[in-house]
Amino acid sequence: MTLARHRPATIEDVARLAGVSRAAVSKVLRDAYGVSDAMRERVNAAMAELEYRPRIAARAMRGRTFTIGIELPDLGNQFFTRMVHGAVGALAGTPYQLIIAPAEEGSREGRRAIEALIDRQVDGVIAVSPRVDQPALERIAASAPVVMFGRLDRSERYDAVAGDDVAGTAALMGHLLGLGHERIAHLTLPESDPAGTLPHGVRLREYQRSMAEAGLAEDGLVWRTDEGQDAAYRAVRDALAAGSSATAIFAAHDELAIGALRAIAEAGAGISVAGYDDVRIASHPSVGLTTVHQPGEQMGARAVELLLERLAGRTEPVHEVFETELIVRTSTRPLAR
Repeated sequence: MTLARHRPATIEDVARLAGVSRAAVSKVLRDAYGVSDAMRERVNAAMAELEYRPRIAARAMRGRTFTIGIELPDLGNQFFTRMVHGAVGALAGTPYQLIIAPAEEGSREGRRAIEALIDRQVDGVIAVSPRVDQPALERIAASAPVVMFGRLDRSERYDAVAGDDVAGTAALMGHLLGLGHERIAHLTLPESDPAGTLPHGVRLREYQRSMAEAGLAEDGLVWRTDEGQDAAYRAVRDALAAGSSATAIFAAHDELAIGALRAIAEAGAGISVAGYDDVRIASHPSVGLTTVHQPGEQMGARAVELLLERLAGRTEPVHEVFETELIVRTSTRPLAR
């Protein structure tokens, strides 16, 4: 049986073609308990034949839109790509679809992007290191489950997934100091994070702590850059042109480190460079970037799992920290005496 297509298919059309009730189709759409495999197959086949697409508004009225939103502060950062891949993999075989909302141009705050996702009636939100204060996020969590990604908030109202930035920075700084470097510059973003709760704020704080513990507090250099490889390239190029005595650079993430490597190569300077995150290009032989590995795919998958657990009824908060690992490659070397 094939219906003449003069209008968009309705749920009644799907029920008629599948030979089931409208309520049965609704159960399949909601992935409700008690739906047999045979019924699900018939309904899905009918929806495919009719090219039926449930209206988001109608789904929202039934209580679910089967969408999960991810707010991203920077589409150019390859680490976030790894996180999204992990999230997509975790949703395989579920009725849920991801919606990605980048933070507004020129801002890493992310509040507008998160609010846009809530207005879209997503069932849950993964907020990636936004500079949104905890009370605001808790208000948002009253509308839909929230997982904070990258920032280890201790909230009772939403979950958090983050890498161990304290241990990761300590390992990286220990490596550079162990190679004999004392004039280590930290290349980071121009973020105001006095509490040191954002990932870059934690890395800056731990960099300064490592330098102080090594008796090198006065030798610390903090170089600020805007986001992206090009901005990092310009910041390092200008620092070298001004006669900086740095012998090593610890970049707050790999995109910044790759920009730094370009400036150093052009200047012919023998400066060691280390990054953070371990994006895919870091392991390329022509780059060989020493970095701190964060399991981005696993972290993205876990963030999705936590949202699905919340949607299934869990109310207790989960705050999960993933271990990091120092990966030593060719971009760092002993200080030449």
